[in-house]
Amino acid sequence: MPVEEQKREGKDDARMPYQLPFPADAGEEIVVPAVIPEDDRVWVPQAENVAFRPLCLSASQGYWMNLLRVRKSGVLSRHRHPQPVHGYVIKGSWHYLEHDWTAQEGGYVYEPPGETHTLVVPDGVEEMITYFQVNGVMLYVDPFGKTMGYEDVFTKIDMCRAHYEKVGLGADFVDQFIR
Repeated sequence: MPVEEQKREGKDDARMPYQLPFPADAGEEIVVPAVIPEDDRVWVPQAENVAFRPLCLSASQGYWMNLLRVRKSGVLSRHRHPQPVHGYVIKGSWHYLEHDWTAQEGGYVYEPPGETHTLVVPDGVEEMITYFQVNGVMLYVDPFGKTMGYEDVFTKIDMCRAHYEKVGLGADFVDQFIR
């Protein structure tokens, strides 16, 4: 039956793709076929043995989604989140000095706005990889809450551009993750 006739009769074929145009100003989707990349250059270094792999850098909404990879045990950072953070542990484990739980492989963590904590990768964990969605800003603080630095989606983009240029992927490699 032709589409016009189906529309008139209100019929719906579950296997028929959507037939109308998408909104003119809708953004492009991001499809990442291999979240854990084969090319190690995709990982952006943050500190010794600490790197992130961008998945979505939302400049328009002020959040980022990435994998955090840590290849050492010990204290990673103390930081505060004014907005919520979501995490899913893909490999290894980690915990916060301020809490009595451990985020384990396959586990999910929700961090509410106002949460301040010190991330630790325990002894014996050779590699930790966690998928994080960070909304807004991440404030690095001392033990008494004094801000020592910050990260936001724009500092993440800048880090990616500099790293990708340095390793030969080109500064514009990061553009595929920016929305």
